[in-house]
Amino acid sequence: MLGFSNGGLHIDSVAKNSNFDLTDEQQKAMELLNSGENIFLTGGAGSGKSYVVRAFMQDKDPKTFPLLASTGAAAVLVGGRTFHSFFGLGIMEGGPVATFERASKEGRVLKRIAAVEGIIIDEISMIPLAAFEIAEKLSRLARQSSLPWGGMRVIIVGDFAQLPPVSRERKKEWCFRSPTWESTGLMNCTLTHNQRVQENDFLDVLADVRQGQVTSRVKTFLDNHLREHDQDDKSTRLFPRRDQSETHNKNELEEIGRPLHEIDSIYIGEAKYVEALKKASPVPEKLLLKEGAQVMFLQNDPQKRWVNGTRGTVVDISADKIIVEKKSGRDVTVDKAQFSYLNADGNIIASVINFPLTLAYATTIHKSQGATLDDLWVDLTRLWEPGQAYVALSRLKKSSGLKLLGWSPRSFIVDPEVISFYRRMEIVK
Repeated sequence: MLGFSNGGLHIDSVAKNSNFDLTDEQQKAMELLNSGENIFLTGGAGSGKSYVVRAFMQDKDPKTFPLLASTGAAAVLVGGRTFHSFFGLGIMEGGPVATFERASKEGRVLKRIAAVEGIIIDEISMIPLAAFEIAEKLSRLARQSSLPWGGMRVIIVGDFAQLPPVSRERKKEWCFRSPTWESTGLMNCTLTHNQRVQENDFLDVLADVRQGQVTSRVKTFLDNHLREHDQDDKSTRLFPRRDQSETHNKNELEEIGRPLHEIDSIYIGEAKYVEALKKASPVPEKLLLKEGAQVMFLQNDPQKRWVNGTRGTVVDISADKIIVEKKSGRDVTVDKAQFSYLNADGNIIASVINFPLTLAYATTIHKSQGATLDDLWVDLTRLWEPGQAYVALSRLKKSSGLKLLGWSPRSFIVDPEVISFYRRMEIVK
């Protein structure tokens, strides 16, 4: 069921896209995205938000309808720009007032904002409230209009029940707390059907966890998946911190008694932009692999042979291709891919070429967002961010893939404001 608020909308045209197999619910979302209205596309993990956006963007010019990501790494993966760079916000030195003053004097920033038809803001939960407000104010200035966002069309995508903005403040700076959210006049579109999980019991558990409710069925589920750690089991480990993930991957690779292949990434672009790309890119400067190593794909394959998060084992390594045996037993040939870093104007300023693979023994909960995993080991005893436990558990396609080292009710954190926000959405739809 989709939730529409801010009034009804009659749509005559149906946007069909032969390259995307949309469900009925996703098709209705596509109709709404093609309506010309400002939209908030939301839904739980695995509901297909990104898939619908890719379908919508296929016939759009990224110059006039750019996709803006919350982080540099996300922007590189989706081929978009960062929200902060597009609006000239930088790292917001000196606070919101100083940031607006600087950006408002940048003619190039104002010209860029004035030239677009609309924007898509992805992973909205990680965009800070202050940045959201400044961007809207700059849009009115650039487009010389008192309309919200200067009349520019805005499509917002994400789930506030997942990871929050990075902030030192105790109170999370969710965008929906801003008056700007209300004034944007968003029509709410909620995808409710999980495309990743087919088990009703598991779906019920995920629904409780998304709301921060450690119900009796959640407790039973978690207790039933507690396991003694098996070092020989090579299922992906999810860690809350990056150093833990990197150390585990390195140790596992060293245990494989086969020659090490060092595959250098090829960088294209000016040195200063290449350095920025190296910091943002999920692709390492030197990909270290061995035959027999467990790997994970970093992107969705246009031929649908794999998706972001698909795991497999390296069978053969050569200079221009790698053969990976997926968990299904099927061998796939992997060619090198190009990941590009775009400037605020949407022009490619640096690129990196390497295989779209990473070691799969471990990753962080943050980096796993958007990925689909068959199985994983995770410790849910010492988490500190809202949404972390939900993001970790919702990576799985099947509950049988969960190996839980421990859990604590204190790790199942959801901001009460998020719960209240979604309840208000349900009331008005």
